[in-house]
Amino acid sequence: MNETGILILNLGSPDSYQVSDVKKYLREFLMDGRVIDAPYLIRALIVEGFILPTRPKKSAHAYESVWTPEGPPLKVFTEAFRRKLEKEVALPIAVAMRYGNPTPEAALKELSAKCGSLKEVFIAPMYPHYAMSSYETALVHVENEIKKNWPSLKVKVLKPFYNEKEYIKSVAQSIRPYIEKEFDQLLFSYHGLPVRHLKKSDTTGKHCYSCANCCDTPSPAWDTCYKHQVTNTSHLVAKELGLDKSKYAISFQSRLGRDEWIKPATADRLQQLPKEGVKRLLIVCPAFVADCLETVEEISIAGKESFLSAGGESFQVIPCLNDFDPWVKTFATYCNDREKEQAHLWA
Repeated sequence: MNETGILILNLGSPDSYQVSDVKKYLREFLMDGRVIDAPYLIRALIVEGFILPTRPKKSAHAYESVWTPEGPPLKVFTEAFRRKLEKEVALPIAVAMRYGNPTPEAALKELSAKCGSLKEVFIAPMYPHYAMSSYETALVHVENEIKKNWPSLKVKVLKPFYNEKEYIKSVAQSIRPYIEKEFDQLLFSYHGLPVRHLKKSDTTGKHCYSCANCCDTPSPAWDTCYKHQVTNTSHLVAKELGLDKSKYAISFQSRLGRDEWIKPATADRLQQLPKEGVKRLLIVCPAFVADCLETVEEISIAGKESFLSAGGESFQVIPCLNDFDPWVKTFATYCNDREKEQAHLWA
């Protein structure tokens, strides 16, 4: 039996759309110091005193609006991806979530049962771009579990693949059928971040938001700079599609709180674009490799309503990669050739 396994790692969803389960999920998520990066007592005051008394009911309604018979979209699409990937990869595969279930502990036990004797694991965070509140926190969460209960386990980690050639091709292939029809603009909407997160992740301490055109000025900070990486992804995908600069734009969604966040905000742009002559909009969310609450409810439902009520005429959301066959095959090469052609993607 194989002694090596692959751990697919994603964000997570509540166990149900009941308020109690959503509240439990939100508590775990928002009490993460890499999400709300304030001292523990202040974070607890914000979460327990201001967010959890009201937000779970609203979020539960949002989850209910996107829940499928099989469960929440993120889990459903991640499992569909796993099933297809298993047909392309010889190694056993398990799925873990940063928040909620399945936990890293459960996923590692599943891999161990499949392997008989698990000695090495390849951890694949399903985040194309680096951010302390997504890629970093998910990876640290798994690493802590390994240090605690699996200390002899060898580990390799998939690096952010935001500019990797075949990933870019997969995103472009998923978009191409939609641009064959008339459209005014393709909007790349990425999950937003507080500006302070970018500054905290700046390994140089003097680049992000500290110099003009920081995302275009080469720096070691780019290795952990979310804004640079999503900008780079957008330009590379647009180039692959042959899009003129006038035909696409970038924005950031899911703002929480009053701090300064990366701009422009997707919610603002959806209101403004029809007034600027953009009546036929395509929108894609490449920060997510699987559709989830933020893409289905926030963009496909609420975003569409906002755009059309502002004077837009057509609004088309392009699905995330999900279990798109070219993406499955691309990811399979990451796994199958991890010690040869794709070795540069693993650390």
